Amino acid sequence: MNEFTKFVGMDVHKATIAVSVADAGGGEVRYLGEIANTADAIAKLVRQLRKGDGHLSFCYEAGPCGYGIHRQLVELGWDCQVVAPSLIPRKAGDRVKTDRRDSIMLARLHRPGELTAVWVPDDSQEALRDLTRSREDIKNLLRQAKQQLLAFLLRYGKCYAGKSNWTQAHYRWLEEMKFAHPVQQIVFQEYIDTVKLLGKRADALNKQLESAATESVFWPVIESLMALRGVDMLTATIIVAEIGDLKRFATAPQLMAYLGLVPSEHSSGASKSRGAITKTGNGHVRRVLVEAAWTYRHPARKTKHLERRAERTSDAVQEIAWNAQKRLCGRYRSLEAKGKLKVQACTAVARELAGFIWAIGQSAPQPAVKA
Repeated sequence: MNEFTKFVGMDVHKATIAVSVADAGGGEVRYLGEIANTADAIAKLVRQLRKGDGHLSFCYEAGPCGYGIHRQLVELGWDCQVVAPSLIPRKAGDRVKTDRRDSIMLARLHRPGELTAVWVPDDSQEALRDLTRSREDIKNLLRQAKQQLLAFLLRYGKCYAGKSNWTQAHYRWLEEMKFAHPVQQIVFQEYIDTVKLLGKRADALNKQLESAATESVFWPVIESLMALRGVDMLTATIIVAEIGDLKRFATAPQLMAYLGLVPSEHSSGASKSRGAITKTGNGHVRRVLVEAAWTYRHPARKTKHLERRAERTSDAVQEIAWNAQKRLCGRYRSLEAKGKLKVQACTAVARELAGFIWAIGQSAPQPAVKA
């Protein structure tokens, strides 16, 4: 960072940005005040700060305002970091928080390089990630709507006697449902219509997701990950959309730690204590990996469906996928034999599955993703 002469800390909000500047040569951090959170105001700020031979480096916290400011500053030719809020060093006794103090703190910590930057996706990757998260939101709403409908039926003692809900037989049973009061029949029909509407929206997003994944520049990586057992197109797309370039992780343990799948630890001296997984980092990928890990409860086997997916990949990827099956299926049986709970065994398998995903990411062709 020695080439920069000014380090700019920005506390970004919806309408305003608090700005502070720290000079590379040291000295007190200067608070410049607030500017509007608009492209024109940011461009004007850059022009004011670059007077002379100033080389600028900006930083702001990751948050709901997204990466628009980062992209604008990078396009203008300046360095900009989006920092992880949870990794910003803070004094334990500091109980005063204002926009001014936050911007000063960011500039002061940015000067010696004590802030941890997050990885910023490019436009196409962020669009794919928005699509996967939108589908997840709709599926959550659909799940809630189904629970509300079943809870309404349960209050009136109407329980389906079949094997499973939401099958064709279950829907036929729902069509025959009648209530004593007309208002109750209206409420019931509203619940049914909500479930059907959300189901159609989820199906439409599934089709859109499949189309977007196959047409994106990330498809070679997605297709390679689909050679793994338990990793279908949706899971592979979520992994790529959330993580990005797998080659940015130097080792597999780095990816495991990034996903929060490593055990927490509290050790001091000769005492070593390890607890549950840290659950830090990206929860979307962690969830789909744990779901995929459940498929390794069964013995290793190359099914026809898995073979058809794997044959479209390279020999190196197929070998990694088969080694993953042998390793992870045996790992699950070993943990189960030791008396581990099934959820604990699957979490451990998910951690090692992340390692095989990293290995495929090193051999699969990666798209050119902007920094």
